[in-house]
Amino acid sequence: MTQTIAPRVRTLVLLLLAATGLLLAGAGPVSAHAALTGSDPQQGAVVDKAPTQVSLTFSEGVALSNDSLRVLDPKGKRIDRGDPANVSGTTYAVKLHSGLPDGTYTVTYQVVSEDSHPVAGAYTFSIGAPSQTSVSVSGQEAGGGVVGWLYGFGRYVSYAGFIVLVGGAAFVLACWQRGSGVRALQRLVVTGWLALTAATLGLLLLRGSYTSTGKVGDVFDLDLLGQVLQTKTGAALVSRLLLLAAAALFIAVLFGAFDKREDEEKRDLTFGLAIGGTVVAAGLAASWAMSEHASTGLQAGIAMPVDILHLLAVASWLGGLAALLVALYRAPADTPLPGSAVRRFSRVAFGSVLALVATGIYQSWRQLGSWSAFTGTRYGQLLLVKIGLVVLLVGIAWISRRWTARLAETVVAKPRTATEDSDGEKEHATAQASASASTSATASGKKGASAEASGKKGGGPERAAQLARQQAAIDTARQKQERDADPNRFGLRRSVLAEAGVAVVLLAVTTMLTSTEPGRTEEDARAATSSSSAEASSAGALTLDMSFDTGGEDGKGVVRIDLDPARVGGNEMHVYVQRPNGRAFDIPEVKVAFTLESQDIGPLPVVPDHIATGHWSASGVQIPVAGEWKITATVRTSDIDQTTVSKNAQIG
Repeated sequence: MTQTIAPRVRTLVLLLLAATGLLLAGAGPVSAHAALTGSDPQQGAVVDKAPTQVSLTFSEGVALSNDSLRVLDPKGKRIDRGDPANVSGTTYAVKLHSGLPDGTYTVTYQVVSEDSHPVAGAYTFSIGAPSQTSVSVSGQEAGGGVVGWLYGFGRYVSYAGFIVLVGGAAFVLACWQRGSGVRALQRLVVTGWLALTAATLGLLLLRGSYTSTGKVGDVFDLDLLGQVLQTKTGAALVSRLLLLAAAALFIAVLFGAFDKREDEEKRDLTFGLAIGGTVVAAGLAASWAMSEHASTGLQAGIAMPVDILHLLAVASWLGGLAALLVALYRAPADTPLPGSAVRRFSRVAFGSVLALVATGIYQSWRQLGSWSAFTGTRYGQLLLVKIGLVVLLVGIAWISRRWTARLAETVVAKPRTATEDSDGEKEHATAQASASASTSATASGKKGASAEASGKKGGGPERAAQLARQQAAIDTARQKQERDADPNRFGLRRSVLAEAGVAVVLLAVTTMLTSTEPGRTEEDARAATSSSSAEASSAGALTLDMSFDTGGEDGKGVVRIDLDPARVGGNEMHVYVQRPNGRAFDIPEVKVAFTLESQDIGPLPVVPDHIATGHWSASGVQIPVAGEWKITATVRTSDIDQTTVSKNAQIG
């Protein structure tokens, strides 16, 4: 049966992996986890006197390099001097040269947030009056390109390898110790170890380019690698490699000395393997918890142990599920998977789900902070998808438990004690071995007779080999018929395969979730930005943010209109177009109009001039009278995709 089922399983797995690849490919660059909440000079500001420095404030601490903060003049020449430094809290500054002429200046930044993700962006300010600038930062992207895709794929493979390694080993040790001698299970666990080791090495090499230049050629830059080793993430990856060396020793003992011992001798070794395996697995989980989301933000001291427990529960459930799937489909005929092992895994999976629910609720509260973040942030939306997949997975698992119960009822003909069960299993195994030997002997006899007969008839060795192949096909078909004759075991296989399919997609969504800005951070950044806009408004300027969606490709974003001093007479207007993640980008056309409906004035059209990437401006915008004006922005993102958004504001 294994030869017949295996192609079908491989086809399903390849389809699931292809779907997962498309899901990951559509995820785009990693979202920033540290948001820019303020700057001095502010974005779009026109200052009378040249500043001596430029400072940026982030929602959390960030790591800087020599080129993290750069300030460019209208011709693209750098005017910053010295290295950027932390001036207070989460505010970082870089000094500027003196005697700067009037014009529009561009500030670019590329830093690494405390939870290991790169953050990049740019904005402009002007001295004296706005001017044309040759600086273009539309291509600036943190964690994008080929390197970003490879890094994201490496993260997915590392999670998958960890789950298969830890969950598969736990299944063998806690649910089916005789499975340590099954080649298919051995290959599964070893594959998990190899995948995690290779992915960790790849992430270590990619890390430097991923957080800085984004160039494939810099992957093997030793200077960048040296810088990575001095960071928190680099230390975590190196620690993971050292723990994987200990995991290799654990695997060698589990599938070597442990498998060769008798059942009574295994009891003493089981305890030692359980303790050592738990320590190694917890250490591997800690390499994520101590360098990513859990290590920063609210209640980090509680969040890291909770995250470790969450990862171990995921591995016990999903990794054990993978091992169960392999055992159901690939276990040899002389070592069938007993119903008792399935029942034990069912209990382990139930406990893992309870742990996942408890830790998941805490993590969701910590990362979101409000109910509105579920639908108002990308993190919350992905979390809703993950919750839906978990519910679906639990539903399929409930069906699997029903098949498990039916399988147990058919296997156990009468109640037995634990000793009798053990003896029964041994007798059953002995009987199977005897039957197998008898069948083999009979088959050999038939083959020998056939070969002899064919030899007498002149068929020779070729005819004997042909008969042997035919007999092997008959034996395989008979084994398949015997296994498929049990509808309960067949139903269990199908439900477990469905669980594994959902688990693959769930792992992809989880990987995307760990690379997305937490909802709490995103909402805090919005609040800080709104507060900054309110302060500017109270000082005489008006700032309006309007979300738009033209429906086409790259059609979503935010248009910001700054009007200074927002009074009757001439005003300076700046228009900024940003993606939902706050990154500036260019569009073919943007137009603004002012309408005072109460006095039937307008619309008064204004077509601003393009200044820099995502930045337009217009001077001398005349507001004839004070009142509540309707400010309309028409945004065109392609030849056919266009929309108009508006807001009312008091001017004058």
